[in-house]
Amino acid sequence: MQPYLIILIVLAVAVVGFVLGRTRALQSAGGDTRALHSRPNYYGANVFLFTAVPGVLLVIVWLILQPLAIERSVQNLIPDTAIPDGGSLSLVMSDVKRLADGLDLAVQQGAMTAEMAQDMRTDFTNVRDRLGEVGVALGGNITGDVLGAAQAYRAKAASGQVFMTLFAIGLALAGLVWSVMQTNATFRARNTVEAGIKLMLIGAATVAILTTIGILFSLIFNTIEFFMLYNAADFFFGTTWAPSFSGRGGDSELGILPLLWGTFYISIVALLVAVPIGLFSAVYLSEYASPAVRGIAKPLIEVLAGIPTIVYGLFALLTVGPVLVDVFGLGGILGVKWMGGGTAVMTAGLVMGIMLIPFVSSLSDDIINAVPQSMRDGSLGLGATHSETVRKVILPAALPGIVGAILLAASRAIGETMIVVLGAGAAAKLSLNPFEAMTTVTAKIVSQLTGDADFASAVALVAFALGTTLFVVTLGLNVLALYIVRKYREQYE
Repeated sequence: MQPYLIILIVLAVAVVGFVLGRTRALQSAGGDTRALHSRPNYYGANVFLFTAVPGVLLVIVWLILQPLAIERSVQNLIPDTAIPDGGSLSLVMSDVKRLADGLDLAVQQGAMTAEMAQDMRTDFTNVRDRLGEVGVALGGNITGDVLGAAQAYRAKAASGQVFMTLFAIGLALAGLVWSVMQTNATFRARNTVEAGIKLMLIGAATVAILTTIGILFSLIFNTIEFFMLYNAADFFFGTTWAPSFSGRGGDSELGILPLLWGTFYISIVALLVAVPIGLFSAVYLSEYASPAVRGIAKPLIEVLAGIPTIVYGLFALLTVGPVLVDVFGLGGILGVKWMGGGTAVMTAGLVMGIMLIPFVSSLSDDIINAVPQSMRDGSLGLGATHSETVRKVILPAALPGIVGAILLAASRAIGETMIVVLGAGAAAKLSLNPFEAMTTVTAKIVSQLTGDADFASAVALVAFALGTTLFVVTLGLNVLALYIVRKYREQYE
C-alpha cells in the first residue's frame, strides 16, 4: 500500500477516535459538560492525537530508514566481480535501483507478471524487451548479479511496505483503544492535549535544527573526502579552473579563486544597482510618499521578490544581454567593441540587482520607520528642514540596520544560480572587464554534480568543497548582519 494511503487510513481512524472520545466523555458525565474536567472537544482531540501521531510518525521514520536498510542488505549480495574496472559500488547500486524501479513499472503496467519479474535472472533479452515496452532503457552493464540484486531489492521493498502498513495501522488502532479506555469525566484531557501540542512544536523545531546539522555534516564529510584526493592549497589558492572528466579526474586543475572572483564581482555589480535604488525608494516611501501612494507603490516593488529566478535569467539572456551588446558592442559607444556577447558580468549583475531591489527597499523601509518619532520631532523643532532631518538624523540613526539589510542582500546575491547560468556564462577567469563572461561558485556546483564523472572522483566531490566554502562565506555575512541589526535594536528600541 502506498504511504499516502496509509496516512489517509490512519487519519480516518483518528477522526473516528475523535468522535468516540468526545462521546465517551459526555456519557461518563451523564451528558452534563459541567461535570467534565475539560471541554468535550479536548477529549476528542486527545484520542485523535494518540491515534494519528504514532501512526504517521511510524510511516515517516519507516520511509527514511527502509531504503538505507535495504540498500545495505542488497550491497552484500553484489560480488566484487560485478563492479566494473574504474567503477564503484555506488554506480552499481544506482543500476540496481533503476532496474528494480523498471521491474515495478513493468508489473504495474502489465508488461510482465510479478512471478516473471522475480524469476528472470538470465534471460536478459526478455528482460530488456519487457522493460522496453514501458519505456525503461537498460545500459550495457546489466549482469546476472545486478539483475539478481534488483529482484532482491524489489522483493525487500515490497515486504517492507506490507510490514509498514500493518504496523502503522496496528499502532493507530492500539492508540485509539488505549486513549478511549482512559477517557472519563475526571481525565485531564486539556493538560494532555496541550502537552502533546507542545511536544509537536518542539519536534518541529528539532527537525529544522537537525536538518541544518545534517546538511552541514554532509558537506563536511564529502569535503574531507575531496581533500583526501586533491591538495587543499591548490584548491584555495589555485588560479585555474579546468576539471577533467577523463578517468577519475586526476589531471584536473580545481582552483577556486576564479570562481570566488566571479561570484564577488557579479554580486558587487548587483549591489551597486540594488542599494541606491532600493535605499532611495525606501526613503521616499517612508518619509515623502502619501499613504495612498505608499499603499500602491510598496506592494508593486515587493512583487519583484516573487518573480522566479529562472524568469530573471531568461530576461537577462533574451533582453538585457542583447541590449548591452547593442550599446557596448562594435559600433556602440565611441565605436569601440567593449562587449563581444550577451553573457557577461554586467548582464547578470544588472538583472540580479533588479531582483535584489525589494530586499533592500523593504528592509530599509522597515528600519527607517523604526526610528523613533521623537528624533524627527526634535530635529524639526530645532529648525531643520524635512530633507535635512532625513539626511542628518534619520539615515544616520538607521544606518546600522541599513547596513545589515545590505549584507543580507549580498548573501542572497552570492547564492544565486539561475541568473548567473543564463546571464553570465560559464567561463572561469580572473578579469576586471565587466563585459566578459564569467561564472560563480553556485553555477559550478551545478555543473560538477551533473557531469559524467564518477561520484567518488575529485571532479564530483569538488562540488561539496565549493558548497562548504560558499556556506562559510554566506554564514559570515549573515552573522555580521544579525550582529549589526541586533546592536541597532538595542540602541534605539
